[in-house]
Amino acid sequence: MIKKIIYSFLIVAVVSCKSTKVVTGGAVNENLNAKSIIKAHYANALDFKTISGKMKIDYEDQNASQGFSVSLRMEKDKAIWISATLGLVKAYITPERVSFYNRLDNTYFDGDFSYLSKLLGTDLDFEKVQSLLLGQAILNLRDDKYETTIADENYQLQPKKAIELFKILFQIEPKYFRISKEQISQPKEGRLLQINYTNYQEIDKKIIPNEIAISAAMDGNQSLIEIEYKNIEFDRKIKFPYDIPNGFKEIILD
Repeated sequence: MIKKIIYSFLIVAVVSCKSTKVVTGGAVNENLNAKSIIKAHYANALDFKTISGKMKIDYEDQNASQGFSVSLRMEKDKAIWISATLGLVKAYITPERVSFYNRLDNTYFDGDFSYLSKLLGTDLDFEKVQSLLLGQAILNLRDDKYETTIADENYQLQPKKAIELFKILFQIEPKYFRISKEQISQPKEGRLLQINYTNYQEIDKKIIPNEIAISAAMDGNQSLIEIEYKNIEFDRKIKFPYDIPNGFKEIILD
């Protein structure tokens, strides 16, 4: 069941590329303060109307591992649609709902973000999922004050005031001020969500992630999800064909 949920979560959005080049480099400026770094991060956010393409997903936990490729369509702030080969599995995510169905066992899920939030140990909504997949901070960095250090040739931000029950860390790469690593943990609960962006790529003068690694730990169990974006195109007219087939059995997720 966890695999199905993660499947739909990833299904949320993907990025792929056409005429791409991997972006590396950039040197940190030790004189920049946290406010300037955060301002640059949001100023460099990806500007787009739609994204379409493919992504390769590798999933691994203590019980199994598998890889698969899916098609992606995304309309900014409105919808994320993913379809596996021949439409055997489809997912459709909007700000109001998370929905997916599986023709392999004739089941479907149609609900909100609460289960995904519980699974990954942090509150999730459409904006956060979209940000995660596009290399933006999943928390609003403007809502807190941060200490700045240099780590791994990136700007590292940590809250000045400790947050009860949570530990938070962000690393921002210095070339385009996109996220390099973000980590949200609940040590007492044994929960950890860490997202690493291996590198970025440039497509039609737009900067998007190239590879993402998501590690989620809860109750002694750990899952690793690796995403690679391929064949992305921006701002095409797209549709989101999605209808739960008749006769499918609903999955109830507690």
